[in-house]
Amino acid sequence: MDFKGMKRRDFLKNMGVAGLTAFVASSPWVSAFSESARTQKEKIRLGIIGPGSRGRHLMHFLCKNPKVEVAALCDIYRPSIDAALRLAPGAKVYADYRQLLDDRSVDGVFVATPLNAHYPIVMDAFDAGKHVFCEKSIGYTIEECFRMYNKHLETGLIFFTGQQRLFDPRYLKAMEMVHAGIFGEVNAIRTFWNRNDDWRRQVPSPELERLINWRLYRESSKGLMTELACHQLQIGSWALQKIPETVMGHGAITYWKDGREVYDNISCIYTFDDGKIMTFDSVISNKFYGLEEQIMGHLGTVEPEKGRYFFEDVAPAPGFLQMLNDVERKLFDALPFAGTSWAPETANENRGEFILGERPKGDGTDLLVNAFVEAAITRRQPERIAEEGYYASALCLLGDQALQEKRALTFPDEFKIGYLNHQRTK
Repeated sequence: MDFKGMKRRDFLKNMGVAGLTAFVASSPWVSAFSESARTQKEKIRLGIIGPGSRGRHLMHFLCKNPKVEVAALCDIYRPSIDAALRLAPGAKVYADYRQLLDDRSVDGVFVATPLNAHYPIVMDAFDAGKHVFCEKSIGYTIEECFRMYNKHLETGLIFFTGQQRLFDPRYLKAMEMVHAGIFGEVNAIRTFWNRNDDWRRQVPSPELERLINWRLYRESSKGLMTELACHQLQIGSWALQKIPETVMGHGAITYWKDGREVYDNISCIYTFDDGKIMTFDSVISNKFYGLEEQIMGHLGTVEPEKGRYFFEDVAPAPGFLQMLNDVERKLFDALPFAGTSWAPETANENRGEFILGERPKGDGTDLLVNAFVEAAITRRQPERIAEEGYYASALCLLGDQALQEKRALTFPDEFKIGYLNHQRTK
């Protein structure tokens, strides 16, 4: 489809839901589904290492897939095992993940443990010949991420990460529009994720504090950067089709002073080699603005999370509003205020357009999980999935390092994998 020579009205018509279906079917992100027709009778046996809240969320989709048998579970916290057994009552139970990896009947594993445990489990899983789905961030350090990615290449085993936006219909369609030049040249991307919550979970006894609230402690987590920023930074490199070169920022504990070791208020600025910027901000003591990625081009803006976009050249305000503006302008002109007269910004009247007719029921997690299943069954790694996961993890970890060291950092050349430094295949 020739987007650049198309009028916007025609473009919007052609990018309807039917068009989205065709696009998703041919997207490299979901190329794992291309072989599904010939695998209808095949099944895969999976182990879940870390069936806590996130692990069970993934299991919810796996247990609905007729091609999946959740064959094994591993956790050191018995309540998590008991809850997971209600979803997969026939699964074997292991207390040591290495025993699960020794089970030759298990074809692949989902790793949803605390962050600091990802690296040894994933590396051992590859050595055991298992396909791997690892939640983000995949490693605790950039070097760990780099070694995990190279191990995937060395073994030829399937490697997926928990970047579900790659499969979210809103994001797929938004990126198709961005890459087609509909919003013009993208010069800045603003991302933010705000909450009003202490991020703390109930602990039945004090000795379990660091086990259950692992996200709050530096030994097992890097907080908002690895838990939230990982998603949104991946959107930036996806939109601009390259990785940023430098990052600087500030982080602090400003509100939730409850013994946690990770920041509750952070702000990072990532800069690209051409001067373009991407920001990430997160505050967890105010939820008013929620979360969003704002991809800003000189012709328009797209907000993928809301599934909405705006063009810069909006229609003028209706006559009645214009009359009110004129009255107010005359009123303020007669008053002794310094500076220019007040007038509403055009953006206030620009309600935008919605990418899809209605918000999808899911965020792409079901498609992501099922794509892993298809890839593992067919033994075909979809394009760019592992690479996107690697760079998303590396960028959030570099940002955390900049916050900790309170200085600007450059992405290390030795950890570049030669990906996203050239334009993607459309």
